[in-house]
Amino acid sequence: MPKFTSHNADIYYQTFGDSSHPALIFSNSLGTNLSMWQAQIEVFSQDYFVICYDTRGHGASTAPQGPYTIEQLAQDVVNLLDHLNIEKAAFCGISMGGLTGQWLAIHHAKRFSHIVVCNTAAKIGQEQAWLDRASLVREQGLAPIASTAAGRWFTEAFVQSNPDIVAKLSNDLGAGSPEGYASCCEALAKADVREQLKQINVPILIVAGQQDPITTVADGEFMQQGIAGSQLFEINASHISNIEQAECFNRAVHDFITTTS
Repeated sequence: MPKFTSHNADIYYQTFGDSSHPALIFSNSLGTNLSMWQAQIEVFSQDYFVICYDTRGHGASTAPQGPYTIEQLAQDVVNLLDHLNIEKAAFCGISMGGLTGQWLAIHHAKRFSHIVVCNTAAKIGQEQAWLDRASLVREQGLAPIASTAAGRWFTEAFVQSNPDIVAKLSNDLGAGSPEGYASCCEALAKADVREQLKQINVPILIVAGQQDPITTVADGEFMQQGIAGSQLFEINASHISNIEQAECFNRAVHDFITTTS
């Protein structure tokens, strides 16, 4: 099981495809793990050296006691690239991973050729709501969050027609680390890059779900207005758009990283 140590956490990762190809790294959402990218791995590993990892506190990565910060989450990505001796990569992150991508674009622009930020915002939600969720999870575990996750992640039509996919994701969330989840909630409580968006000069694609109740199209429009030269792509999906509309998602990401310079 490939792992490396980054700032007191052991980060689990997997690679796919030919290491001589351009690198493309995927960053998961809160409460998921790298398996959420299976539909992307199958497509992009043909032409890219695909790197997927479990954000600290998630999946097979360890969950040191938090709180974590968005800087920590982003530095784990830089350290992973260093561990793999990769000087520059394309990056695609969703929700929490998308906020991580914005931080990387602001602070480590030279390490990235393209950054795709999906179903995210420059500030996600309200600080107190995240802190309340962190407290709930530490007190009651992840079962209450997992039992209602499907409705936040997917449209009702997708939930009804893909019960196995939804069940796996919900079960993965329920089996996760309460401390890791809560500590990432605390990172999201403090993370706010709204005033720094104008500093970004990496090519940016913003993917916004037209039916996403968490990070809305309006959030995507705010980022686009703040980031010079960025592109906004609206997708007919809820919050986990890379699974709900995998083919459309893959096409948008592929077109962006192959035609934008």
